[in-house]
Amino acid sequence: MRSPPRILTLILLTGLSTVSLNMFVPALPAIAAELGTSYATVSLAIAGYLAVMAVTQMVMGPLSDRFGRRPVMLGALACYVVAASGVALSGSAGAFLGWRMPMAAITAGWVVTLAVVRDTAAPGKAAAIMGTISGAMALAPLLGPLIGGVVAQVLGWRAIFALYAVAGALMLALCWRDFGETRKPAPREPLRASARRLLGDGGFWAFAGCTALSTACFYGYIAGFPAVSEARYGLGEAATGAALGAITGGFMCGAFISARLAERAGLTRMMLAGRLCAAGGLAGGLIWALAIGPLSAPGLVASVMFVGLGNGLTMPSSNAGAIAAVEGLAGSASGLLGALTVALGAVVTAGVAALVATRPTPAMLLATLLALALAALGAAVIAHRRG
Repeated sequence: MRSPPRILTLILLTGLSTVSLNMFVPALPAIAAELGTSYATVSLAIAGYLAVMAVTQMVMGPLSDRFGRRPVMLGALACYVVAASGVALSGSAGAFLGWRMPMAAITAGWVVTLAVVRDTAAPGKAAAIMGTISGAMALAPLLGPLIGGVVAQVLGWRAIFALYAVAGALMLALCWRDFGETRKPAPREPLRASARRLLGDGGFWAFAGCTALSTACFYGYIAGFPAVSEARYGLGEAATGAALGAITGGFMCGAFISARLAERAGLTRMMLAGRLCAAGGLAGGLIWALAIGPLSAPGLVASVMFVGLGNGLTMPSSNAGAIAAVEGLAGSASGLLGALTVALGAVVTAGVAALVATRPTPAMLLATLLALALAALGAAVIAHRRG
């Protein structure tokens, strides 16, 4: 089967990959209570899962280069269905975490999607397609916890994982019919030679660094804003949640702009525009906080919305550039890109949370995010100079 998957199929795959991380989060206290363990233990279903995701992406990408996109995607979905079913039936914390980790196979939904887009489109067109996919899938992190909370309250936490299993089975059936092989036949290269080509390519690292640092800026805001909200603004949980969601709204706008302009404007110009947008918004808020007067909660959120908008402008193009950097290794590049992004996001989340906790002020949060945004701008400049 050689017909490429439709964009809707790719959107659903990436959306399932995203909600698999966060849809069950509202049920964590109930899971801990029923399994007779601590909240910290069941929280490993998030932190440990992220670590497994990073490793899984580095494996799935090269496998898709070697054996094809279709078999890797179908195998990953089958593994996901079995693992989600195991979590739903687990009777202990050990079984819960043991079955939870293989669910990370669904990360192939993102890794293989990037490779498929590269297989079927030139870099500029690929960035436009990724803008469409990114804009649509941005709804997943907003809707996931909401749906999970309702399902857990009405049917119990096990129903969330049963829903994961059903969704995975439906996606497996859809991909069986609508996920043709897109990898072009080519002689198999020794793994060591492939790794050397990818790891030694400066263009890949410039594009990948821009993606990872841009995403880290997003994670930094998610980690730091709740502390500032509690210490300076006294916002309730609902208002804090809305403020956190605002950055996603900015990202959706930027991604849809990318879908329309990336092919004409070019990858590195879109990246530079996005990074200047993010850095400019953060710099404006920081100058206000330091030189004019106290920055209100709406003012802080308005500054950070430029991060979301900038990321939406940047990341479709930086992703497209990273996976196109080394000929014949789109899957491997996609996997390494995803692993790098997850790893840096985890480090930045912990670091920003600790830093802002010592001084929970808008200026501290904005200065930290601005440093990340400027680093991402530097990576975009390098990518632009390399052409």
